[in-house]
Amino acid sequence: MSCKCQVFQKAVDTVRILAADGVQKANSGHPGMPMGCADFAFTLWSRFMRFDPEQPEWLGRDRFVLSAGHGSMLIYSLLHLFGCGLEMEDLKQFRQWGSKCPGHPEYGHTKGVEVTTGPLASGLASAVGMAIGMKQFQARIGADAALFNQKVYVISGDGCIMEGTSHEACAIAGHLQLDNLVLFYDDNSITIEGATDIAHSEDVGARFTAYGWNVIHIDGHDIEQISGALHVARKTSGKPTIIIGKTVIGKGSPKLAGSADCHGAPLGADEVAATKKALGFDPEQSFVVPADVRELCNKLIAEKKAAAAEWNQRFAAFKATLNSEKLALLDALLTRKVPANILQELLKAVPAKDTATRNSGGEIMQKAAALVPALCGGSADLNPSTKTYLKGAGDFGPADWAGRNIHYGVRELGMGMISNGLALCGSAIPFSATFMVFSDYMKPALRLAALQGLHEIYVFTHDSIFVGEDGPTHQPIEQLAMLRSIPGLTTIRPAEANETAHAWAAALQAKGPVALCLTRQNLQNLPADIVSKRMDVAKGAYVVSCEKDFEIILIASGSELQVIMGAAEILRGKGKKVRVVSMPSWELFDKQSAEYKESVLPSACKKRISVEAGSTFGWQRYVGSCGLALGIDHFGASAPAGLLAKEYGFTAEAVAEHAMAYLS
Repeated sequence: MSCKCQVFQKAVDTVRILAADGVQKANSGHPGMPMGCADFAFTLWSRFMRFDPEQPEWLGRDRFVLSAGHGSMLIYSLLHLFGCGLEMEDLKQFRQWGSKCPGHPEYGHTKGVEVTTGPLASGLASAVGMAIGMKQFQARIGADAALFNQKVYVISGDGCIMEGTSHEACAIAGHLQLDNLVLFYDDNSITIEGATDIAHSEDVGARFTAYGWNVIHIDGHDIEQISGALHVARKTSGKPTIIIGKTVIGKGSPKLAGSADCHGAPLGADEVAATKKALGFDPEQSFVVPADVRELCNKLIAEKKAAAAEWNQRFAAFKATLNSEKLALLDALLTRKVPANILQELLKAVPAKDTATRNSGGEIMQKAAALVPALCGGSADLNPSTKTYLKGAGDFGPADWAGRNIHYGVRELGMGMISNGLALCGSAIPFSATFMVFSDYMKPALRLAALQGLHEIYVFTHDSIFVGEDGPTHQPIEQLAMLRSIPGLTTIRPAEANETAHAWAAALQAKGPVALCLTRQNLQNLPADIVSKRMDVAKGAYVVSCEKDFEIILIASGSELQVIMGAAEILRGKGKKVRVVSMPSWELFDKQSAEYKESVLPSACKKRISVEAGSTFGWQRYVGSCGLALGIDHFGASAPAGLLAKEYGFTAEAVAEHAMAYLS
């Protein structure tokens, strides 16, 4: 072996040792995967990946996604070796309070981490979204493929390949011919319970061939085979590539290599020492990078910086060729620009006639798309029902990479994860749409979007039992409570078309993910004076009507606002003084000042009733211990919506009757 090759192999083994040291010191973690993937990962980072160590968000970079996020010491070791901001002291603090190296990689927490991973296959599916976003951005600004030919590189393990998310996302990646996506499958044949053959026996290569992928089989520890496969992947056109690398988990460990015992536990002090000795390292030293390895990495860092500087010059030259319209588009995409007067503009698109909020939302969305170039997305085969197809914006795919509509097919979870990747790409405000009851399929993606603070918009239509005849399988009950329970996710359930415009404006101006919950059934528009003088969806709740010295507050979201408005009129006819409050968003209301919240829900008024066609879970926060929450805490039934309203008490008369009994 030549001296150069010896140093390269030592660098690979340094990654193995750093991973073992980090997990051992933390007495927690997963050493096996990073030790088994070190050959591929270091080869990729050193010979193929384009990045600027000093600018982790450099526009010209390739993306690296560690979908097998439990092996996080792999990416932390690489970030350290390549000068991306992690010091050796950071590696020593792996999995500790306040560390830059948490147990699983976290976007926004550690520089150089492109996406939060841990739930298996979520990173792989998000990488598909990144690949879509990169293709779309290049096409929309009209950049040459030689300038924007970046790749998304992913490392996944057996668990990722088994997860249903990978099936959904990889199928659509093949269908869309995303040749800027390269997946390394760490095929080590080991899971937590033992050998993979106890639960997994499919031919993964045949599966991906069926998806339309380019499939390459290699020895995952042979540097030249790895390099050859990556060269082929870089040149492959019209197909994403999967490199199936046969590896040994925990490679380098004399006793535990190839065993499930090194998957999720430290090797042990004696075995770490034995591993170091076997690989030619000093068993008495920990967290050490040999001088010749450091020299190699510094040389590679300098080369990558120089390549980034050269690319920046080419990008500047490209920008100089753009006309004012294209420059404005480039800026709007990179900044994800939303006009300051977005609410005023969206209100112009509100239909005059009474209609379902899914319909008014669809019309408002067309206006939003014209004003916000970064807005793009699709539905899970439900555009005609969710009204979320962007007219005249094109369909994303090989025939039109600039298309802003994405046809996800019936793949809700894949859609959610792909949407996360689009948001992470940096040039899109993605939306995804389905029936609200199927938000359950998307829960892991919603949670990760909220955890990462991603600016995404979810359009969940058919938001209550008033779906009607489709019956309880399609009637949301507990979904609103589920959405509201996710930290960082803002849920808005508008009551009519004007509130829907307000909701869309709030969603476009948000800093994180927003779920819009819209109706199938028609709703009456509020009177013009309420719209112009009182409506304030951005604050989460506002007073619709009120008498002096009111004795009861009626609160509702969405379609039930018109129910309590009718109930209020009945109560007033009986001499009762009533305040009516529209509360489209708990989260937005909770962010308001104590003074504002008191102005809407005065603490002196203990008599409060909430009305919502869903689970009553959580409403006690707003009606108080003396209040009454009217909802539906059981599944619905197949029947016309009007009949369901009568049977389940969602009529003005029924609510007024409850209120009279409550006040007596």
